Amino acid sequence: MLPRIADSLSFLYMESVKIVQDDTGICARVDSSRGDERVYLPTASLACVLLGPGTSITQPAMATFARHGTSLVCVGAGGVRSYAGVTPAQLTSGWLERQARAWASEEERLRVAVRMYEHRFGTAAAPTGVTLAQLRGLEGQRVKALYRTLAMKYGIERFRRNYDPAAWDDQDPVNLALSAANAALYGVVHAAVLALGCSPALGFIHSGTQMSFVYDVADLYKAKVTIPLAFSLAGSFQPEREARVRLREEFRLLKLMPAIVTDIQGLIDPESPRESAERVADVIHLWDPDLGSLPAGVNYGDEAAGAVDNPW
Repeated sequence: MLPRIADSLSFLYMESVKIVQDDTGICARVDSSRGDERVYLPTASLACVLLGPGTSITQPAMATFARHGTSLVCVGAGGVRSYAGVTPAQLTSGWLERQARAWASEEERLRVAVRMYEHRFGTAAAPTGVTLAQLRGLEGQRVKALYRTLAMKYGIERFRRNYDPAAWDDQDPVNLALSAANAALYGVVHAAVLALGCSPALGFIHSGTQMSFVYDVADLYKAKVTIPLAFSLAGSFQPEREARVRLREEFRLLKLMPAIVTDIQGLIDPESPRESAERVADVIHLWDPDLGSLPAGVNYGDEAAGAVDNPW
């Protein structure tokens, strides 16, 4: 699963289509003046499919996506807002267990949060003894400075980040592009998190939502990818569409998918070895508090026969 998610295309956004499975493969159907048009999808090469408004999908198509480990994320108009994600079942729990252990310990959770800030701003950005409140303040200052620098570069007199789904079409091109690009980034990070078997809900900086960890990881790349991209589209007439098209190319050039997988592993548990290029699915163990992991698919009835009285 890990090599596939790293080598795959990042995402595909679709709206107002019907996704079906036929004898050839999965295709997106749309009724037009030319009749029933079909576009076949490279299912095995997709990390994430963003299902926008007006999209329907059949159960056989969903099952095929799941078999290929492709994540499905239901999103709002323009790719903004993620409502739900479908997780492939053939995942191990190794990295989820590491994530849960780090999240459950206040000391380790703080260390992971500090590593996230250091990843974004350098090791000097998080001096010894710094609190999360201080790190949030430093983050806000750096992001505002980045906004000012890019606004000057692209000749924008004044920029203020504005995200208002209720007045979506009234926003300026930079805000539209930034919201659309961030939403696509969330979908891709969501797919990588699910591919590792981690929980999108157990965030180290964000909390209170099923997407907390996705927001944590996505923040690592915004200053490098989505924010500069959005400002470069200040004069665009179709900022949302151009943002998604150019973002896919950015993902390919920056090799962002394998970077996301590696970064998540390094942030959660920098001492653990990275997964090899072998497929890690379908590895199931039984847990024992004294013996650790035991093989599954084994009948332990004979071992337990003399140890305790059988209550049944």
